[in-house]
Amino acid sequence: MKQPSHKTTLCIQEKLMTWYGANHRPLPWRESDDPFAIWVSEVMLQQTQVKTVIPYYLKFMATFPTVKDLAAVDLEIVLKAWEGLGYYARARNLHKAATLVTTTLNGEIPNHFSGFLALPGVGNYIAAAVQSIAFGHCHAVVDGNVKRVLARLFCLEHPVNQPGAHNHFQSAADSLVAKKDPGTFNQAMMELGALVCTPANPKCDICPLSGECLALKTQTLDQFPLRIPSKPVPTHTISVGIVRKNEQLLITRRKLDGLLGGLWEFPGGKREPGEDSPSACIREIREETGIEIKIDSFLTRVKHAYTHFKIEMDVFYCHHVSGEVTLNGPIDYRWIHISQIDEFAFPRANLKFIPLIK
Repeated sequence: MKQPSHKTTLCIQEKLMTWYGANHRPLPWRESDDPFAIWVSEVMLQQTQVKTVIPYYLKFMATFPTVKDLAAVDLEIVLKAWEGLGYYARARNLHKAATLVTTTLNGEIPNHFSGFLALPGVGNYIAAAVQSIAFGHCHAVVDGNVKRVLARLFCLEHPVNQPGAHNHFQSAADSLVAKKDPGTFNQAMMELGALVCTPANPKCDICPLSGECLALKTQTLDQFPLRIPSKPVPTHTISVGIVRKNEQLLITRRKLDGLLGGLWEFPGGKREPGEDSPSACIREIREETGIEIKIDSFLTRVKHAYTHFKIEMDVFYCHHVSGEVTLNGPIDYRWIHISQIDEFAFPRANLKFIPLIK
């Protein structure tokens, strides 16, 4: 990409920040200059829509108002506060990072890029966002909204989902960021992508950068950003059992790392080729917990989508027949009464059928 002239850069900065001053949304994290509050918001906003984040953010900050408050509680409490927001590695890393900040930095969040980047779960985007918004350091952010704005503004020929393309978008963003107020500029770029330069039907008639947009001038808006076609998303079939024993239900806890790490769930797993759903339920529970169960009835089928795959989950009422729980895979288990279920953090797929349990 040819670097914009100094005059063009200043023009883009002025128009964009003037627009942002008059049109930005009054989001709760924008009312704070607390680095921890800004950090939490940026972690939650990764791959999650603003309207979904707002209630979680408000509740989370009320529960853990400082980094030391977050570090002081067990991970399970943090996961419960995060329940339903998804991408739970974010919560695990945020808790781990808060613990490091509290124990090694006396609760002081690093106010320099490299030190903050070294914390668990902090990548270039979050580091740039927090360092620019909270501390005023000149680092350009690049997220999906910013990539779309840049791709159209400069007709960038790099597919946004191509490995290695990020460096090209980062270079373009670095060439534009306002050195005097990088935090506001970064927020303005993201806001423009969220409200005006949208994926479909961009509102070019009200865009402050329409005069500088090469895609608009060349009538190629529908071509940008370029994207390599994605492979079809696979669907996995799952069988899960609500196992009863003396009016109690069996739940197990997933390993702390990996997908949904640290969450509780009803036991079960993937069906094998040619295996029917009830048989898979019995087998998986035997393999995971060592107990024998008998299926009583079918409850429901749950469909749920993750980033790279989908699941269809058959849920069965079962009862314990024999054996003591001996875990193979999960790291913990509980026999609980249904009235205790709100004390534990579950994946969203489980949350879809838990209200049906009688």
